[in-house]
Amino acid sequence: MSALPVILFLFFVGLVLGLSFFFAGKAKSASGYFAAGGNIHWAVNGIAFAGDYLSAASFLGICGMIATLGYDGFLYSIGYLAGWVVALFVVSEPMKRLGKYTFADALDAKFNSRGIRLAASISTLVVSLFYLIPQMVGAGVLVTPLLGLSHATGVIMVGAIVITIVATAGMTSTTYVQFLKGGLLIVFSTILVAAVCVRGLSTMPNGSHEFQALSVEISGEKVVVQDNVYEYLEQYESKGKVFVSLADANEKTSWWKLETNESGEAILLESQYASTKADGSEWINGAPASEENQLLQVGNLSQIAGKSGPEADSGSVGVFKFLSLISDKDSTVQLWKKTSFEKNGESLTLYYPEQISGNLFMRPGLKFKVEGSFIDRVDFISLMLALFFGTAALPHVLIRYYTVPDAASARKSTIVAIAAIGFFYILTLYMGLGAMVNGVLNPVDGNMSAPLLAKSFGVFLFAVISAIAFATVLGTVSGLIVAASGAVAHDFMDMFLKIKMTDNQKVLAGKITAVVVGILAIILGIIFEGMNVSFLVGWAFAVAASANLPAIMMVLFWDKTTSQGVVASVFIGIVAALGIILLSPDMYVRYGLDPASAPFSFSQPGLFSIPISFITLIVVSLMTQKMKKEVVAPELAA
Repeated sequence: MSALPVILFLFFVGLVLGLSFFFAGKAKSASGYFAAGGNIHWAVNGIAFAGDYLSAASFLGICGMIATLGYDGFLYSIGYLAGWVVALFVVSEPMKRLGKYTFADALDAKFNSRGIRLAASISTLVVSLFYLIPQMVGAGVLVTPLLGLSHATGVIMVGAIVITIVATAGMTSTTYVQFLKGGLLIVFSTILVAAVCVRGLSTMPNGSHEFQALSVEISGEKVVVQDNVYEYLEQYESKGKVFVSLADANEKTSWWKLETNESGEAILLESQYASTKADGSEWINGAPASEENQLLQVGNLSQIAGKSGPEADSGSVGVFKFLSLISDKDSTVQLWKKTSFEKNGESLTLYYPEQISGNLFMRPGLKFKVEGSFIDRVDFISLMLALFFGTAALPHVLIRYYTVPDAASARKSTIVAIAAIGFFYILTLYMGLGAMVNGVLNPVDGNMSAPLLAKSFGVFLFAVISAIAFATVLGTVSGLIVAASGAVAHDFMDMFLKIKMTDNQKVLAGKITAVVVGILAIILGIIFEGMNVSFLVGWAFAVAASANLPAIMMVLFWDKTTSQGVVASVFIGIVAALGIILLSPDMYVRYGLDPASAPFSFSQPGLFSIPISFITLIVVSLMTQKMKKEVVAPELAA
C-alpha cells in the first residue's frame, strides 16, 4: 500500500460526500428526493445512466471473465448492451409519461390497484437486493489491495458512505455522482486501453514455470527437478489430471501438475494453492494468508503467431492488430483453472495452468459450450434472455426516466446512454485481454483484473482506476437504494398501506429505508465474498426480467391486461426465478452441499421463469375480464 492510492481514494470519497451535502438543501420535497425534481438535463442524465449501469459487474466482473474465458466473457458485454434496445424502443417514453417517482407508478397508472403497489414494491426490493450483492462484493475486492483492509471492512465502508449519500440528498446527489464517475470511468478506461496497445504483446513475463522432471518416476520418495531435489509427499488425481505435492530442503510445500511433453518426457507445471486447515486458518502457497494475502499474478500468451520468447514481442500495435495476433491459429494462450478436494479435514484448492489455442480462446465455447450438453445450452440461452430483457425491467434504471423534464428528454438520454455504454463495453474487451496477456491475473479473484492491469503501468494509473472503480460501486449502490426507498415510502407505505404522509414524512421514510437496505446490503456483500460479480448480476437481471418485464410489456401493449394478472405475474416471476436460483448447483456449493444433488441442474432461470410470468399474466387476465376496472391513479391525475 502506497500513499497515492489512499490520497486519491480519500479525494473521491470527499468529493462524493461534498456533492451530497451540497444538494441536501435542495431535496426537501418527495419529488426532489426521489426524482431530482425532474430537472436533470437529458445529456447529464444519459451519462448518469451509463454511470448507474456500468456497475462493478461491468468494470470488474466482465474484465475478469474476458481475461479468463475470452470471447465467452465478452458475451456478457453484448447481452448488457443489447438490453438497451428494449429500453429505448419500448419503455423509455411510456415510463416518463405514466410515472412519477417509481416504476410502480407506470405499472399501476391504468388500475390504481393496491395489489400492484404491493407486488411492485416487493419486486423492487428483491431485485435491488440481488443487484446490491455484487456491488458490495466488488467494493470489498477493491478496498483490500487499495487500502490494505479486509473484505468485510471494505463492504462496511461502502455501505456507510452510500447510506450517507442517499440519506442526505437522494436522487439529485446520486445523479451527479453517477455522471461524474461514468465520465471518468470511460475516459481513464480509454487511457488504459491505449497504454495496452502501445505496450503491445509479449510472451514475457511468463506467469508459469515449466520444468522437465529429470526423475521420471514420481512415485518414489525423491523427485529431481532440474538441479533441485524435492521430497515426494502425496498425489491427487481429478478428471484425468494428476497433481503431486513436493517439499523442498526447507520443508516448504509446493504443488505441481504432472504432464508429458510432445517427446513423451515427464514435465511438471508449477501450480498455486490456497487451503483452509481444520482449525479454520487460511494458507496461501504454504504461507499463512495474513503473511501472503494474494496468490501470484499469472496468465499470458505463451506463443504469439508461432513465436515464443523475446522475439515474440510485437511492439506497439493498433486495436485490430492486437485482436488478430491473439486469435492467430499459431498463438497459444495459457489459462488458469482450479480443482478442489478435502484431505485430513483440510480444504485445498489447486490453481493450475493449461494451454489452448488463441483462436479457440477468441471463439465461443470455453464457458458456454457450443456443442455442450443440454444443460449448458439452457444456461446460455437463459442468461442471454435475462440480460436482453432485464435491463428495461431494473427498477433503478427505470426511475432515472423520472429525473428528466419530458418524454423526448427520456428518449434522448437513452440514446446518449447507449453510445456511452457501447463504447465502454468495447473497452472491456481490450482491458480483459490486456490483463490476460500482461501476466497480471490473480487466479483466485478474476474481479481484480482491470485494477491489476492498471497497476502494471504504475501506481498512479492503478490508484486512479481503483478509485474510479470504487466510485462506480458508490454510484450504482446509491441508485439501487434510492429505488428501494421509493418502493417502501411511496408504493408500500403511501399507496398500499394508505398512510397519508406529507412530503417531509415521505422523505424521512425514504431515508430510514435507505439505512435499513444499506445494512442488509453490507451483510449480503460479506456473505457472498469471492463470487464473480458479473455472474451474480446475471441473477439480478433474471429476477427483474421475470418479475417486472412481462407486466410492463403487457400493460403497455395488451388492452385485456387486468390488475389481478399483473399482480399474479409479478409474484410468480419472483418465486420462479428465485426458486430456480436458490436450488441451483451454484447455490448448493455456497450451502456446502453436493451440487450434483441440487433439484435443478442449471443455474440461470430466465428460459423458464420469463415465459411462466407471461403465461400467468395472460391466463389470469383472461379469467378476470369481468372484474376489470380501468381508472387513472389519483396522483397521476393531479
